[in-house]
Amino acid sequence: MKQFYFIAFIFSLFTSHAFGQQFLIKGTIKDAQGLPLPFVSVYIKNTTKGTSANAEGEYSLKADAGAVTLIYRAIGYKSAERSFQLSGTQVENIVMQSASFTLQGVTITSNGEDPAYGIMRKAIRKRKTHLNEVNEFTVGVYIKGMQKLVAAPKSFFGKDMQKMLDLDSNRKGILYLSESQSNFSFRRPDHIHEEMISSKTAGRNNAFSFNKASDMIVNFYDNILLENTLSTRGFVSPLADNALFYYQYKLLGFTIENGETINKIEVIPRRKNDPVFRGTIYIAEDSWRLLDANVYLTKQAGIELIDTLHITQQFARVKNTYMPSHISYRFNGGVFGFKFEGYFLGVYSNYNIKPGLPADYFKGEVLKITDTVNKKDSVYWVQNRPIPLTVEENSNYKKKDSIASIRSSKPYLDSVQKVNNKLSVGKIFWSGYTVADHEHKTTLSFDPLLPAVLYNTVEGFAVKYGATYTRRFENRRSYSIRPEVRYGFSNETFTASLSGNYFYDPLKRANINAAIGTGIFDLNNLGSMGLLQNSLNSLLFERNFPKFYKKSFLRIGTNRELASGLQATAQLGYSKNESLENTSDFSLFDIKNRRFTSNNPFTPDAESLLFPNYRALTVSASLIYTHGQKYTTRPDGKFYESSKYPTVRLNYRKGIEGVFSSDVDYDLVSLEISKDRISAGLFGYSQFAVGAGKFLNNKAVYYPELQHFRGNNSLTLKPELRRFSFLDYYQFSTDRQYLEAHFEHNFAGLLINKAPLLRKLKLEELVGINYLTQPLKKNYTEYYFGLQRIIFRATYGFAYDGNKRVNHGFRISYGF
Repeated sequence: MKQFYFIAFIFSLFTSHAFGQQFLIKGTIKDAQGLPLPFVSVYIKNTTKGTSANAEGEYSLKADAGAVTLIYRAIGYKSAERSFQLSGTQVENIVMQSASFTLQGVTITSNGEDPAYGIMRKAIRKRKTHLNEVNEFTVGVYIKGMQKLVAAPKSFFGKDMQKMLDLDSNRKGILYLSESQSNFSFRRPDHIHEEMISSKTAGRNNAFSFNKASDMIVNFYDNILLENTLSTRGFVSPLADNALFYYQYKLLGFTIENGETINKIEVIPRRKNDPVFRGTIYIAEDSWRLLDANVYLTKQAGIELIDTLHITQQFARVKNTYMPSHISYRFNGGVFGFKFEGYFLGVYSNYNIKPGLPADYFKGEVLKITDTVNKKDSVYWVQNRPIPLTVEENSNYKKKDSIASIRSSKPYLDSVQKVNNKLSVGKIFWSGYTVADHEHKTTLSFDPLLPAVLYNTVEGFAVKYGATYTRRFENRRSYSIRPEVRYGFSNETFTASLSGNYFYDPLKRANINAAIGTGIFDLNNLGSMGLLQNSLNSLLFERNFPKFYKKSFLRIGTNRELASGLQATAQLGYSKNESLENTSDFSLFDIKNRRFTSNNPFTPDAESLLFPNYRALTVSASLIYTHGQKYTTRPDGKFYESSKYPTVRLNYRKGIEGVFSSDVDYDLVSLEISKDRISAGLFGYSQFAVGAGKFLNNKAVYYPELQHFRGNNSLTLKPELRRFSFLDYYQFSTDRQYLEAHFEHNFAGLLINKAPLLRKLKLEELVGINYLTQPLKKNYTEYYFGLQRIIFRATYGFAYDGNKRVNHGFRISYGF
């Protein structure tokens, strides 16, 4: 008897070990014609553990030893099952048959309406139910992304594309190949947290993958999809509440699978240029839920950057509901002779739809990447990669990693450094010259000479030149030092300064900065016009809009994040300030009935000092807070994402009299609330900024210390939400209270898209309003409307002082 128990004990150890082991299952999936089927979902029956076939129809996954049943699913094909006993590496090749969808027995209504409409109405009525069916879940996500060139010009801007991009002799090749594995958590309505476990990028062993599970999410139960990605407005879901206004539907047939009737429905745009999908979706009878989607977007729908985007999404049963098991984005496009294509593939496994996450689990961190994520070796990826590499991808990894190894070697870096550090005429005069030392992680960059030459009526022709020394450390810590000199040939004034910045804690976005020296500054500390624009205006059109003063200064400041979404800044400064006068009236062209104005904006026809020389000791502090701030944490820093809540900024600035002979005495408090992008769905987006402030004490305030506003006197300007189109740069600065407000709405092509001749220009319509009130300028209002395309915009506006119109005209803006 004892011997029997001993044998049973040994047998139990053996069997528990055997059945606890995992073995590899692999194979190839083909269709009835023998062609590989890409991106087929493969998962273990009654679980959410699975994988996907690669682009060549190859798959692999691990499973526990014992009885295993695999389910193979692909859109448009009959689901297939394979059962077997797993006791070692198992090869399971499979041929999948096309699903047969029939219209036999389908009843056409008396009004001739396609039966698909009845199905879709029921599915749309159930949209919110399915959207909110699962309150929270956790899941493992594997993502693979690949982008490649399929055609390229021989050269671009004089550069050999084959050599520069490591392309083959046909100028084809993979540009980006990356994989990542993450644990992803979600709670309605929009709380997410992802922790990346591993990442690999071809040719960049020290880089972090750009793959992000939240970027892969597309939920057809939402009304609008892919907003602010490939289109500002987004695209209407075939299941949206108002989908019947945008879509036509056609029943292509139904099939019965596992006792469930599945309807195959074609989705067709009612108007070819509406922001909608084309393709097919699969709706289950009775539950009226989406089971699969195979849809695409084209340029007609308004996508930017690419020509076509195909989205394939498959669902798997998880307990009593269905969750995405597989999603793929396949795209192609072309620009400037480059033709590209690629895909991003996401595989979801090990769902838990009742994880019981703590109430405070989601704290703003949407993605966490640790310093071990990209340290996994090739053995790890062979053992854990759920989707086999294709021959092309495997070759690309080997090639790029080999090249990366060579390029990271000291001899190669030394040779590249020698070439890049070589001095040339172009670098000296136009692009700037940089001396890099890769071993010590330093750079010394010299400004280019041509942009350093400027002209204004205070200095005449002048040169402003500097150099920047930067020393970098691990995880984006760095410091930089910049000396700068400036000399005006007309006023014969030399100024020089030295500034520095130490970025010491990327996770807290913390730095210390300091500067000392002398310089020529704009009287409006918010800026009026760039040096180059002013030089052109002065030399060509005899216009000298900016006004200047001289300042000798010493300042020290710091920035640091106090909590997520809360940033603090503080600065202490001391300066000696001098008024300046014009010393030059040179212009290339003498414009009739036009002459330069004085450097005093209040006496344009006569030179006079705007303020006496004075000293100023000031201290300032700011708190910037964004509620619900979301961010990504990486070893090299903390990176904020756009928030759905406004940003609040509280500022305090004080002029201290008497200390170090300081002549100023004032206290200014201001508050601003702003939001840069408020979605209006298909109607575009809005942005606003509202600010108010008051001098609690204004006993001694000189002009440079006033509260200034972003005015404009020129036809051209840089587009800034807080910039007025017609307000004078200097006339209405104040030492009392003020209120300013700015609002702009961009319709994102909503109206222009209706005009066939203008549609191809992809213009965006915009309207806006600017408002300012202060003791000397009450109820000043600007209204404008115009068109925008990427970085260029043209607007026409009207300015009112109270009820009186004081200005109107065109304004041209540029974003570079």
